[in-house]
Amino acid sequence: MSDSLDHDDPIEEVASNWLTERAEGFSAAQKREFERWCRADSRHAAAVTRLEAACVLLEKMPLVRAELQPVVEFPVKPRVIAAGKKFPIIRIALGLAAAVVLASLGWWQWARPQPSAQVYATSAGGYERVVLADGSLVELNANSEVRVELLPNERRVALVRGEAHFTVAHDTARLFIVSAGGVAVRAVGTAFNVRLATFAVEVLVAEGKVAVSEVGPAPAVGPSRGAPDLRSGRPTSGGPTFLVANERALIATAPPKSPSAAPAPVVEKIAPEVLREALAWQERKLVFAETPLREVVAQFNRRNRLQLLLGDPALAERPVGGTFAVDNVEGFIRLLEGSGTISVDRRGDFTVVLRAAR
Repeated sequence: MSDSLDHDDPIEEVASNWLTERAEGFSAAQKREFERWCRADSRHAAAVTRLEAACVLLEKMPLVRAELQPVVEFPVKPRVIAAGKKFPIIRIALGLAAAVVLASLGWWQWARPQPSAQVYATSAGGYERVVLADGSLVELNANSEVRVELLPNERRVALVRGEAHFTVAHDTARLFIVSAGGVAVRAVGTAFNVRLATFAVEVLVAEGKVAVSEVGPAPAVGPSRGAPDLRSGRPTSGGPTFLVANERALIATAPPKSPSAAPAPVVEKIAPEVLREALAWQERKLVFAETPLREVVAQFNRRNRLQLLLGDPALAERPVGGTFAVDNVEGFIRLLEGSGTISVDRRGDFTVVLRAAR
């Protein structure tokens, strides 16, 4: 490529010519000349970078690329490029990229598919605290699972099993709906607990107000149907049951003997200490009462990097009682060692073997 071309045409035009030639296949001489041109002026390399970024951006945006392809696509067949000949192909891409970059964020949010439901689960003895994209907080008790989908017009959670506590970020435009065992719980901004038992759903309100209604079989996460309207502020005949702070509802989910025999939800006021006891599982503590040491070890191991191993099978059934911080496994080890009946053997930084003291 001649130097005169560099002086006669804008830098972007020269860069577009170079990239067109490179797409067709550089010779060794062309490659050396291109590299010299890029080093000659920082603006040259910057123009090449901008054009390359524009092409990458278009590659990531298939709908736009499909419309622009006849204009911005590199030529398929090699052809000789005479010095001074203008090729607007990549230059057009640069002009389009300026507009595309400005609009890319909004377009990408609009054009990409909606994300699928997020699944969160815990094992037996586990606990998980999840902050959702809307700012709401979900806490999962042991052996629990939820599926979450945040839609433009509502926020939906399906409690598949177990128990979960919800601290809902206030958003009057998008109600927060939890479904469990054919029961729907709706709230705007509040804190409540839902527990799915074998034949019942328990709803406990810590703050604010919720509406509870039966909606048939537990729906998959998606648009709600027939859910109560909390905005009305009052239930209609056969409508939802409203709960406020320090109230608990128990809704039977076992199939009734006849459609008309479904029992009404049982609602009761509860004392603050009963509320605290019901939600004690949220505290990061382990409570044991005559619990076999093997199970105690398993619960600590689920929550800590430091792992306990039983090196003596005779210790497995030894009963343990007390309340322990879940992350204070070292304190638990010291307690065992101080009892004089268990010896501790450390293997590396993250393994401790427990044996009966000799």
